[in-house]
Amino acid sequence: MKKTILLFFFALVYTNSFAQKDFQGMAVYESKTSTSDFKARFEGNKSITPDMQKMMEERMKKMFEKTFVLNFDKSASIYKEEEKLEASNQGGGFRMMSSMTGGGGTYYKNVKDKTYSVDKDFMGKEFLVKDSLASLNWKMEAETRVIGGYTCYKATAVKAASKTDFRNFRPKKEEAAQKDSPKKEETAQQEKPKEAPKTSFMDALELPKEITITAWYTPEIPVSQGPEGYWGLPGLILEVNDGKTIILCSKVVLNPKEKTEIKAPSKGKTVSQNEYDEIVVKKMEEFREMNQGRSGGGGFQIRMGQ
Repeated sequence: MKKTILLFFFALVYTNSFAQKDFQGMAVYESKTSTSDFKARFEGNKSITPDMQKMMEERMKKMFEKTFVLNFDKSASIYKEEEKLEASNQGGGFRMMSSMTGGGGTYYKNVKDKTYSVDKDFMGKEFLVKDSLASLNWKMEAETRVIGGYTCYKATAVKAASKTDFRNFRPKKEEAAQKDSPKKEETAQQEKPKEAPKTSFMDALELPKEITITAWYTPEIPVSQGPEGYWGLPGLILEVNDGKTIILCSKVVLNPKEKTEIKAPSKGKTVSQNEYDEIVVKKMEEFREMNQGRSGGGGFQIRMGQ
């Protein structure tokens, strides 16, 4: 009887800690996107020296391995990349891709109003993207695991791939090369001009229609929040995996001594998500056309056959 009362007491205290009017939490996330497909392409290109390959791998690591901080209360949150004091000497193409890999600006979510806003600096222009939160059709699973001491439950969902998030792109399958007979391939080689052909890095990629999301959330922190635009589960999302990118929580602090002001960003030209996507896609096409035929790499372009 005494044990039951004691357990009830601790449960009551735990629940009250989240019922506080000024309740706030902080979570640190490590985001990592697999670059194995891209590395394989670099290794198979004889025109790329070991030093060039090392430099490209370092740049990709900076783009695809990032740390973010999520500050949240019961209804809203802000998600920002951890600031790093380092100079960037990346080319234009890499800078553009870097701005499309989850970072940049403050991502504000209000799960009560089901809205979000994020300030983006794209190609030297400031945008304020404001729109409604996308509601994923989460499928609740019975599987559990422990992350950072919290019992988490599995949930899966399928969502449309974003055409302005470079992490969603996948290398194209070499189907055409497999279908060609050796004779056709030999004929094609003879017809090629002597000058080394150039291919756009983006031409070697494709965007899938849908991506399967696996999330792990903990009811022990009963807020419908998570990293980036993820939300809608009965507990804080501590891990998200889309098959290529993993976002894993490495630290949680509840009711920190220093409170963070959780408010929506306000700087930049206000656009909807669709309007912003159209601007980015158009600029990507312009950038690709501009680099076609150039002799330099330009970030997107890779010289072949040298």
